[in-house]
Amino acid sequence: MLNFRRFRRMAVETGIGLALIGGVPAMAATPQTELLRWQQAAGQAGDAVKGQVFFGQRQGGEWSCASCHGQPPTRDSQHASTGKKIAALAPAFNAERLTDSAKVDKWFKRNCKDVLSRECTAIEKADVLAYLIGLK
Repeated sequence: MLNFRRFRRMAVETGIGLALIGGVPAMAATPQTELLRWQQAAGQAGDAVKGQVFFGQRQGGEWSCASCHGQPPTRDSQHASTGKKIAALAPAFNAERLTDSAKVDKWFKRNCKDVLSRECTAIEKADVLAYLIGLK
């Protein structure tokens, strides 16, 4: 009998990377695949102009996305409260950004709760990703 945990670990370690849903080979995340994922969830294309406005505006609280990531988010910045360094968010200025779906999910969840006091909707995420990917 196949030990699923062992098989999954071997698949990840050898680069096969089978997704848990449907056994479809997993592709490495890219900023574009993350955008596509959230556009599909929203049922519409992300809008970079709406994303830029959303990113820069306070959403009822004291912070906006730009409070910590800068506007535009093309260089290192620091957290508004802790002062901790934050690397550039735009993928064209930081090749590691938006290349790990788990991290994208984690940080959207955490940061949206800080800015909006709720999780972002799929279209809000798609709009912000369209904006970030468009920065050159």
